[in-house]
Amino acid sequence: MYKRLSSILFPIVTIVLIGALYWGYQENQEKNSILIKAENTYQRSFHNLSYHLDQLHNELGNTLAVNSTSQNFHRKCLVNVWRITSEAQSEINQLPLTLMPFHKTEKFLANIASFSYQTAIRDMTQEPMTPEEMKTLKALYKHSEQIASEIRGVQDKVIDNHLRWMDVEVAMASEDSVRDNAIIDGFKLVDEQVSEYEDVDFGPSSTDLYNQHTVKQLSGKHASREDVVKKARQFFRLNDNDVQVVENGKGTEYQSYSLTTEKNGSLIQMDYTTKGAYLIYFMNNREIGDARLNMEQAKAKATEFLEQHDYKQMEPVNFDQYENVSTITFVSKKNNVLMMPEKLSVRVALDNGEVTGLNASEFVYERKDRTWEPPDLTREQAEKKLNEQFKVLDATLVLIEDELKTDRLCYQFFGKINGSTYRIYIDSHTGEEVSIENVKMTEA
Repeated sequence: MYKRLSSILFPIVTIVLIGALYWGYQENQEKNSILIKAENTYQRSFHNLSYHLDQLHNELGNTLAVNSTSQNFHRKCLVNVWRITSEAQSEINQLPLTLMPFHKTEKFLANIASFSYQTAIRDMTQEPMTPEEMKTLKALYKHSEQIASEIRGVQDKVIDNHLRWMDVEVAMASEDSVRDNAIIDGFKLVDEQVSEYEDVDFGPSSTDLYNQHTVKQLSGKHASREDVVKKARQFFRLNDNDVQVVENGKGTEYQSYSLTTEKNGSLIQMDYTTKGAYLIYFMNNREIGDARLNMEQAKAKATEFLEQHDYKQMEPVNFDQYENVSTITFVSKKNNVLMMPEKLSVRVALDNGEVTGLNASEFVYERKDRTWEPPDLTREQAEKKLNEQFKVLDATLVLIEDELKTDRLCYQFFGKINGSTYRIYIDSHTGEEVSIENVKMTEA
């Protein structure tokens, strides 16, 4: 009996074993294939990075080599610097450097890209490069050579010793690793050198792109927990509701208070600034029923809400709808000019018109006294700068920030061309096209 049973089971077990071995082999092959593809991607990105850093150094040298009055060539070279730096940044993002100390180098490259782009897009015939900018270019030329040289050294080690980027990923992920990997050491050395570059002044306009909103920009006194709770109770008409407060970023320039409470069974979340106790955000997470209001009714509810809470002279400029919620963007209006940087968005539930959210961060931090010169061009003169096929539906004066964070008084023309709807901004003094926005169907 046992002999007969074994004669039946043995072939089955053998087949199962062979199947398991084959399955394991296939899994191992697929794993190796994925690892090889990942390694190839890392190697390609790394060698491209080394090549583009060499190119960056050469292009900066070209910018310095020509006559200081060669504005057209300066513009061409700086556009190339911006393009090459952007490609280098893209390649860095494809490498497993998340846990590696390389953020200073990444920021340095981002500043180079910003500096070259902002310098290149201006009219150099009117604003040629300044001595300070030429000094910055010389410093960048010197430092880019050093960075390129160090990365080339790492590249030589990778090639000579057949180093793998997968080993870097494993080493970075392992907390117990000594991290004596040649690639890690090379990138760490580059980052340490970049931190010592104190002779590079990218200028305020470049730095502004990376500045975040801080409490230093705000007026008013430092608010205590009790102050913001009192403000929240007044704003949301809370009686004896328990309000929990968490202080964020204590001791930093980004300090704020986060508050949570319940009202009518719904959770309400709020953020207040520590300086001045300004409400910058709130969300009522209640369940929203079927939509009963249209766009005009939602806009009326949002306008009424802002007026009740002392947000004066606000004008709706954008409208968006998702499922049963409308989000309407408002901006300040001063002397019949729309202040586009001073904006906030109001979230309206379409079942009953209740305002269930507010995002006023930009309104709070960008609110300031702004002055401007009266336009030199009439609306009709500015409209002649548009494409002849652009059908204007509406026009208004607005104040916007351009790419250099400079206030520009513009005519905003709302209209259609090629089957799409756009907002085109024409400088009211020069007639230059400053910006263009594609308008979504819900906004139109």
